[in-house]
Amino acid sequence: MDPETIKALILGVIQGFTEFLPVSSSGHLELGKELLDLDLKPEESLLLTVVLHFATALATMVVFWRDLLDIFKGLLAFQWNEHYAFVFKVALSMIPAVVIYFAFKEQIESLFDGKILFVGAMLIVTGILLLCADRARDTTKPVGWLHAVMIGIAQGIAILPGISRSGATISTSVLLGIDRARAARFSFLMVVPLILGDVAKEVLTGDFEEGSISMGALAIGFAAAFLTGLVACRWMIALVRRCQLRWFAFYCFFVGTAAIGWTLLVKRDSEPAPTPETALVSPSSTGLNAKPL
Repeated sequence: MDPETIKALILGVIQGFTEFLPVSSSGHLELGKELLDLDLKPEESLLLTVVLHFATALATMVVFWRDLLDIFKGLLAFQWNEHYAFVFKVALSMIPAVVIYFAFKEQIESLFDGKILFVGAMLIVTGILLLCADRARDTTKPVGWLHAVMIGIAQGIAILPGISRSGATISTSVLLGIDRARAARFSFLMVVPLILGDVAKEVLTGDFEEGSISMGALAIGFAAAFLTGLVACRWMIALVRRCQLRWFAFYCFFVGTAAIGWTLLVKRDSEPAPTPETALVSPSSTGLNAKPL
């Protein structure tokens, strides 16, 4: 394997495990890209992220194939039932994420470009959410309509790298009093249409352009993310039921703090001091490093 393919393989493994474990797959992908020195343009970086997320979406469909089959059969009844209610709740939960993404598309894409300090801070936020959810005890409710909206808002915020999507949605569900098994099922299934829609958009708009990352490397990353995602999804369902989220909170605190420290102490010291010539054309002088949000 060439170095590019090996890096894509490593990132695929990272994505497969961290998509379902509440530690932020997008945040770990950004950390992985930085540590592996994967030199990608922002749009190429986002493309790699979308491909790997697509792989874990397929892994979700494999793990929950019985649930999806039951839903499909229920829809064929062409009368209102629990399966129609579930589908409409999932659709309702998608609205906040879609609105947030299209309203702040450019700002969000800019965050997928080595913003390690931001990722570290958001991982700490994820850890706080997980600690709060781990302490919740009265979790017996089904997913209601208002719950679907609030979980959808959490999913929309989790577009930010460093905020775990599964961590944010499951934590929000548990804090709302929703049964843990139902929370995990809703959290994992609600993201499938969003990811599939995002991939369809990338294909239809021609965003899959020839770049520094090859289609072969993308395929290897996809396969790695899919296979590891199968394992991580089943593992996470068991962990949520046993209420063991605090260990992931401690992990997020550690990685988030390490990312912040590395950015402030190591990366900053390794950057060359600006010269008068480079200062004249620095990003700040051209307005390219404006605050994204």
